[in-house]
Amino acid sequence: MKKLPINFFEEDIVHHLKQKNAVRSWINATIEEEKHQLQELNFIFCSDNYLLNINKQYLNHDTFTDIITFDHSEVKGIIYGDIFISIDRVKENAKTFKVAVSDELHRIIIHGTLHLLGYPDKKKEEKAKMTEMEDFYLAKREFIKG
Repeated sequence: MKKLPINFFEEDIVHHLKQKNAVRSWINATIEEEKHQLQELNFIFCSDNYLLNINKQYLNHDTFTDIITFDHSEVKGIIYGDIFISIDRVKENAKTFKVAVSDELHRIIIHGTLHLLGYPDKKKEEKAKMTEMEDFYLAKREFIKG
C-alpha cells in the first residue's frame, strides 16, 4: 500500500491521533473528490499558547483560535500545506458544542483541508458553505471509529 504524504506532528503537547491511516485515507479521498492532487499535508497538533504565538507572528491577530492553515502550493489544484490545530481549543469546542472530542477534531481537520481546497469562510455565505462541506465530508468518514 502506497504511503500517503499526510503527516501528523505534535508541538508542546502530547496528542495521539487514533486511526491515523483511516484519517489519512479520508483526507486523501476528500482531496481526490474535489479534483485536486495531494503533494504534502502536515497537521501539527499544539496548545492554545503555541497557536496564539503563530497567530500573532504571522497574522497579527492577538486571539486564540482552533486552526491556522498555511497554503504552500504554487500550482492550482496541488495541495501542499501546514495545518496547525490547537487541541486545547478542540477540547473546549467539543464541550461547548456537546460533541465528542474526536468528532470536533475531525471537523477541524477537514475544515483546514477545505481551506487548502479553495473554500473561504470570511463572509456569512462562505461560512454557511464551509459548514455544509464539513458536514458532507464528515458523513463520509463512517469508517473511522473513536
